[in-house]
Amino acid sequence: MKLYVEPGDSSSLKCLAVVAVCDVHMEVIGVRQREAGNVLPYLERATFPILEYKPGELYLTANHICMLLWDVSGRKPTTQDEEWSSWEKNKLQLVVSGREDRLQDCLLQLDQQLQTQSYLTQDSLSVADLIVWSSLYVLLEADVSVFGDWALKYCHLHTWWEGLSSVETLQFAVRTFNSLNVGSLKSPSLSATSSEGDVTSHVTTEDIAAAVTAWNAGIGDVPLAAERKHPILPVKGKRNILITSALPYVNNVPHLGNIIGCVLSADTFSRYCRLRNYNSCYICGTDEYGTATETKAIEEGVTPQQICDKYFRIHKTIYEWFNIDFDSFGRTTTEMQTRIAQDIFWRLHERDYLLKESVDQLLCSKCDRFLADRFVEGICPLCAYEDARGDQCDKCGKLINATELISPRCKLCSSQPVVKSSDHLFLNLTKLDPALRQWSEKSISEGHWSGNARFITRSWIRDGVKPRCITRDLKWGTPVPLEGYKEKVFYVWFDAPIGYLSIAANYTDQWEQWWKNPQNVQLYQFMAKDNVPFHSVIFPCSLIGADDNYTLVNHLSSTEYLNYEDGKFSKSRGIGVFGDGAMKTDISADVWRFYLLYIRPEKQDSQFSWSDFVLKHNTDLLNNLGNFINRALSFCQKFFDSTVQPMNLNDVDCNLVARVNSQLHSYCDNLEHVRLRDGLRIVLAISRLGNGYIQDNKPWELVKGSDDDRSRAGCVIGVAVNLSWLLAVLIEPYMPSISRTIQEQLQAPPSRTVIPPHFVPCLVPGHKIGTPSPLFKKIEPEHAEELKLKFGGKQVTSQATISAANAEDAKKLEAEVEAQGTKVRQLKANKADKAAIDDEVKKLLSLKQRLAKAKGEETLSSGGKKSQGKKVGGKKTATNKKTN
Repeated sequence: MKLYVEPGDSSSLKCLAVVAVCDVHMEVIGVRQREAGNVLPYLERATFPILEYKPGELYLTANHICMLLWDVSGRKPTTQDEEWSSWEKNKLQLVVSGREDRLQDCLLQLDQQLQTQSYLTQDSLSVADLIVWSSLYVLLEADVSVFGDWALKYCHLHTWWEGLSSVETLQFAVRTFNSLNVGSLKSPSLSATSSEGDVTSHVTTEDIAAAVTAWNAGIGDVPLAAERKHPILPVKGKRNILITSALPYVNNVPHLGNIIGCVLSADTFSRYCRLRNYNSCYICGTDEYGTATETKAIEEGVTPQQICDKYFRIHKTIYEWFNIDFDSFGRTTTEMQTRIAQDIFWRLHERDYLLKESVDQLLCSKCDRFLADRFVEGICPLCAYEDARGDQCDKCGKLINATELISPRCKLCSSQPVVKSSDHLFLNLTKLDPALRQWSEKSISEGHWSGNARFITRSWIRDGVKPRCITRDLKWGTPVPLEGYKEKVFYVWFDAPIGYLSIAANYTDQWEQWWKNPQNVQLYQFMAKDNVPFHSVIFPCSLIGADDNYTLVNHLSSTEYLNYEDGKFSKSRGIGVFGDGAMKTDISADVWRFYLLYIRPEKQDSQFSWSDFVLKHNTDLLNNLGNFINRALSFCQKFFDSTVQPMNLNDVDCNLVARVNSQLHSYCDNLEHVRLRDGLRIVLAISRLGNGYIQDNKPWELVKGSDDDRSRAGCVIGVAVNLSWLLAVLIEPYMPSISRTIQEQLQAPPSRTVIPPHFVPCLVPGHKIGTPSPLFKKIEPEHAEELKLKFGGKQVTSQATISAANAEDAKKLEAEVEAQGTKVRQLKANKADKAAIDDEVKKLLSLKQRLAKAKGEETLSSGGKKSQGKKVGGKKTATNKKTN
């Protein structure tokens, strides 16, 4: 398909936006109207944009093109999309055409539509949003004054506008649109940029001259790698970067979605910072207090501390295997956690930022305890989802109170609780609202916040924040020190983020240099999007209210959700790859890292697919990156005695060096803005340039020719070997073990493991490389199918493998379950002693668990209810959903 657009044509942006978001393979060609006939005869009298769907098959209306492309991408335009498209054409376009008198009516209508929903037609981005946003963008760019105070007057519309404007694919569409406006007659393929990161490098003579100058200067301008000594502390005059990732909760084994959502993303950025010689420190640890730990302890029949100790070791082992290199990995069950959390609490209390209120809570008479949010399940009052939690509905994503649930039930015993009041403490967010707004807008405007982080934060703040309870009727947690509340603990989302501070304090007694030093420290935080409001509203408010010069988040990178194949991750049903499962495969940690970062859900939910995993590995790693480096090094070993030859660059070489420089600068720009996925794709694009360079210059033929030809072959391989060194450095944040292997094969000096400002010959003529060997081994599709089956769920495999003996056991257990169930019912009917009934119920649940295991089905929780699989993407997840 080809999209013809005219530079300066406002309708073109709509089509470019849809192409970018949908990732449709498309060649975009800028054509001036007066030259249209020279391009294609039938374009001479046409108006732009024009979509050539097939040769000779043209579509001439912008909104129609948008609808068609949306449909082609696998999405289906709805009736509402059609209605808003018509509204944009017949009403909003009048404003764009100069009818400003209609502007206020249009803005008001949009604001009202967005008052109760995030997007124009549904809960997710639609083609209608792109069409309307593009028209508004053109209008706003033409004359910002026509909007007046619209950001204040139409706050719902403004939130929507800001959210879409921060989406990176739309930003790219705008850049393409603007480049067309300045006269470019042909822009790169949008799909090649958004899906592969392989933008055609167009370099100018000035670019080439600068590249050659830098190349000839050699490694003189490349700094040596800074030595890292612990404890790492801020250094005056340096760029001090503090990095945290959401503390994973210790009630389960992390799966791939959990890993990419926090620790792996943060590790990648941390490694990049080290390669730039930034003074950075990466802090993380396990979140161990709260309801989920108590629940897990009850399920496993152990103490909460034993649960924490067990899963802390599991998490630590998995992260070490994945090459996650924390500067400090701690936990929240420490004395320092109690000390710092209580200090912040007292400072809030002294400054009158706390409220005391009586709260209606659910009390389970059978368990004889107030039920914290996660101990309650029921029907969501907003969307009727049957398994909503007492704090949040995983289906509609709305925050709710446990007492609002319809037909609530105790998670432990499934009985219906009763409402009873209990005194609690609240953080007065309303009083902190002005300070929160001032800080958040400054941080968002000056920092690198992902689009969903901006949108979620502004959505929370938009209508004014309300007081939030910070205490719970639990035993397992940081104790509240205030008289009258000493039987309570702090709510985990007040307490847990303080874990960043306490882990730093256990790392160094000079932790305040990081956490009470906003003038000299930049804080980067990584998480999945459902953790955003706690890090961008509640935690900052706690620190602002404590008024102790705390370091607040400057940059917040939050992902969308990672799904597994066509479903969800579920530990109980064996669906999906969890950390311990990945360790037991024959696939290296670096390959897992590569694919997770390649599909990192930065702008929308993404999906782990075994077929795509194999495709990306065999094409991008084996045939692209691995092939280039092995070719270059093997050729150097075989024909030049493993020695780098003199490199007298000709025009072809200079052009390559300039193109690599262009990609190198793009790589750094992407990593600086925490666009990790795009950075990885640029690494692969550089490798493709190297493969093309070798292929075009044919050193295997030159080496057989004259002395000049052989010298030319030596130059080509010398450049390729040095490009291999650059790739080894750039791939380090993504694949650290592979990076080390490449550097070992190159025998590159470790002191030079830094990102250079330009592509320069680090390995000078005369340098001896080591022994090359293949970096990757092909993954056969058959093997991937085996792994897909292995991780496809117990319910898939068990029916095929269950033996006759197991079937007989299941039959016997069914009879025992039936008999025990009858016994329990009789005891209840006879109103027997509660303790006696409970004992028999426990026996019944144990029998049911054994039966489920024999059948290869889901196990049952201690409440007799099927364990719900952890989900990602509006779905449950062990670390993505940590609200208690």
